[in-house]
Amino acid sequence: MTVCCGGSKKDETDAEKRRNPIYSRGNVCCTDILVLLLFVAFWGLMVYIAVYSIMRGDARRLIYGYDSFGNTCNQQTNIPIENLSLSGRNTYGKPNVFFMSIYDPLNSMQLCVEHCPNKKLSDEFEIMTYAKQYNVSLCQYDILPEDYPKQKFHKTGPCPLKPVHKSISVLSRCVPDFLSMSNDNKNKSDIASVIDIKTIKRKFIEVFELDDLFRRVLSDIYICWKELLILCGVAVVIAFLMVVLMRFLASIIVWLIVILAIVGSLVGTGFLWWTYIQEYQQHNRETIYVPVFGIDVENERAFLIFSIIATILTVLLLLILFVMRKRISLVVALFHEAGKCLVAMPLLLIQPLWTFLILFAFFIYWIAILAYIATMGTPAANYTKGFVAVQYTPEGLAKHFWWIHLIGLIWTSEFILACQQFVIAGAVALWYFSVDKKTVDCPIGKSICHLILHHIGSVAFGSLIITLVKIPRYILMYIQSKCEGSQNACAKCCLRCCICCLWCLEKLLKYLNQNAYTIIAIDGKNFCSAAIKAFGILTSNVLRVAAINSIGAFVLFLGKVGVMAATCSVAVVWIRSIPGVHYFAIPVFLISIFSFLIAHCFLSIYEMVVDALLLCFCEDCQMNDGSPGREYFMNPSLMEFVKNSSARIESLNRSHNRSSPEVTELVEKQQSPPSA
Repeated sequence: MTVCCGGSKKDETDAEKRRNPIYSRGNVCCTDILVLLLFVAFWGLMVYIAVYSIMRGDARRLIYGYDSFGNTCNQQTNIPIENLSLSGRNTYGKPNVFFMSIYDPLNSMQLCVEHCPNKKLSDEFEIMTYAKQYNVSLCQYDILPEDYPKQKFHKTGPCPLKPVHKSISVLSRCVPDFLSMSNDNKNKSDIASVIDIKTIKRKFIEVFELDDLFRRVLSDIYICWKELLILCGVAVVIAFLMVVLMRFLASIIVWLIVILAIVGSLVGTGFLWWTYIQEYQQHNRETIYVPVFGIDVENERAFLIFSIIATILTVLLLLILFVMRKRISLVVALFHEAGKCLVAMPLLLIQPLWTFLILFAFFIYWIAILAYIATMGTPAANYTKGFVAVQYTPEGLAKHFWWIHLIGLIWTSEFILACQQFVIAGAVALWYFSVDKKTVDCPIGKSICHLILHHIGSVAFGSLIITLVKIPRYILMYIQSKCEGSQNACAKCCLRCCICCLWCLEKLLKYLNQNAYTIIAIDGKNFCSAAIKAFGILTSNVLRVAAINSIGAFVLFLGKVGVMAATCSVAVVWIRSIPGVHYFAIPVFLISIFSFLIAHCFLSIYEMVVDALLLCFCEDCQMNDGSPGREYFMNPSLMEFVKNSSARIESLNRSHNRSSPEVTELVEKQQSPPSA
């Protein structure tokens, strides 16, 4: 039994260490404890903010809204506000916020009403009759319906601006029924009396960000939600079959892509040169516009330029493929090994499901606390709009709580994703470095225990680094959105460049972190040491990494597209036959997104397994040399790449019957532990 910062058993034999090198090489010490303590302290602050916000805020104000006097709608008890006689009222049974003016809802008086007006009310007498008939208070609470005709009808109150249009309840807010307003416009002959529906929509979109088209889309989704769930299940089945087929068809797909790339580049280059010759013979002097450079170029010269560029790119492609031809075979072998690994550990495929559930639960918590933070503050009357309007303003440090809450969202989300990466890398490493891979006992569970007991601090460290890169990028993106109307082209260009550089740095660090977690799982190093070692392995095997990240990534992308296409084909045939659907393209579009995301979850696991296997392969080459007692852990399909290189070097020595400096260097490298 190992404990934190403990070593392996003293009486453990070499044979036992050989059978379980991951946990028998002293790599059971807790790593990056200081960062773990920082993460725990930060979450302690997050919990304090949550408790403080729940005590001082009221999320019901966001759900039901509140009137201009500070009363939360549909609540039996509201706290009275000093010097406001209409505050502290019982609004139970009044769940909707009614705006005195639909033309400027943000700057008009608001009341809590029993229900929204279900018909158009043209004058004060119709408003009075409607209020009596349906027992609805459309004017200020202290005004009786009999007194409505005597009051002022204005957006500032005490009665609503005439006419009062038919409304519907959306998110507990009375929103005009734009369909009925459109019918009113058709019946009007006076252009001056036609209602500017677009302006009203834009005003309410600012409040609710909702539109009539959105309502129809929601209706379509509601009609065929069962079919969408079934199609998501179909996508899961197809994605699983794709993972299984990837094991057997990887070599065919990879070499087919290489052949298509070669043939396509040669044919495309040849066609461009043929077109240039045709234009040259016809002396075509017409010009075409090149949008990237903003210039007009003659057809003949343009095709000459295109042909030269295509030729250069084709030559480069052929040279790269020639240099990487052996590494492509390694890609195929790693794909086969990844398939074997997933067959041995099929539960790896559902790791994204657990990650999604944990992230979903965290997002629900985060949004709930954000609602309390947003409604936290001291009520104060504001008379600048021409009427009393209660506003809640946070005081002191509480106004900055949302910053800490936002950082917590980024750091915790990255931490959860990093935990998934470590669990997968640890399980793959444990499977790879096992003598008998068919008898590996609970590798995923062991990887989870290894993470929690020893390396949770390293995962917190890696996620903290990503957070420190993301926050400046988000700040710059916010500044860029605020500078959209600026005429300073230089500043806008600098902002875009900085955002692009930070985005590239983030992607690079994420890839390095993923490989660092694999080294931590193998060697038990702390995060910085593991990241340095992973960087050295990646740079010394740059061609292998390039082959996997280009050809391998493209193969996986084709797999995702294949799952999406197959699912959408079923969706188009099925959803078109469902009656009552307005825009069948919308559900098909949604299922295409969902199916692609489902395929991404499955095949991203495949990609992580391939990346982890590559590092395990390089680490195996560095640890062992194939001699007795230092045998390779890799399967025979991967061992061929080491043995074949030895055979080629020995054959080269025999053919030359002498040892040149280059050959001697290769022999020495092969006889010693191969370079990572």
